[in-house]
Amino acid sequence: MKVAKMVPAAVGVVLLLAGAGASAQIYKWVDAKGVTHYSDTPPASKQAEVKAYGGKAATLVPLPYELARAVRAAPVTLYTIAKCKACDDGRALLKARGVPFSEKTVTTAADQEKLKEAGSDGQLPLLLVGRSKLLGFQLEAWNSALTNASYPATSMLPSRYRYAEAVAAAPVAAGPSPEELAREAARAAQSEAAATAARDAEAREKKKTNTAPAFQF
Repeated sequence: MKVAKMVPAAVGVVLLLAGAGASAQIYKWVDAKGVTHYSDTPPASKQAEVKAYGGKAATLVPLPYELARAVRAAPVTLYTIAKCKACDDGRALLKARGVPFSEKTVTTAADQEKLKEAGSDGQLPLLLVGRSKLLGFQLEAWNSALTNASYPATSMLPSRYRYAEAVAAAPVAAGPSPEELAREAARAAQSEAAATAARDAEAREKKKTNTAPAFQF
């Protein structure tokens, strides 16, 4: 599906649930002597765990080692648009295979710019599997790319796993909250009051100096 030009508007283990993307991964394993190790590189043992840490509401869910390794080596990102059957079909395939992925929606002109940067001329869906880019939904091609990236053919996701909600390809930065605006206004008012008081005090001192009686000899 091709997007029309728009006007600006709007490894053994762990992944984040809805609402948070992983920003760091730490591997944990116990050696034969019972010593616990932590590292940012995957160990040889399949008993290792990898934890991904993200946003405030991050929830960690253990993943099978093979799946966690594939996610680390070739993360999957899906670019979609509303009312797009091909996008729906692609999303359904990823979930059927149990592939953890992040979804980015294309709605605004800014989103389109991000889509272009990702490697699409406007065609959707766009699937990124590591460095591989696939334009449009093609069942065989998508399955091949996922298999080549070592994703299992059938879902291995734990029952507690939940996919993250889709986000805009070019998220709008959140503005200050009402509480922050109120605090800023209060600070500004205090600063202005202090400056006014200082000016008044200076004016009174100056007036006293100008009205003091002159000495006569």
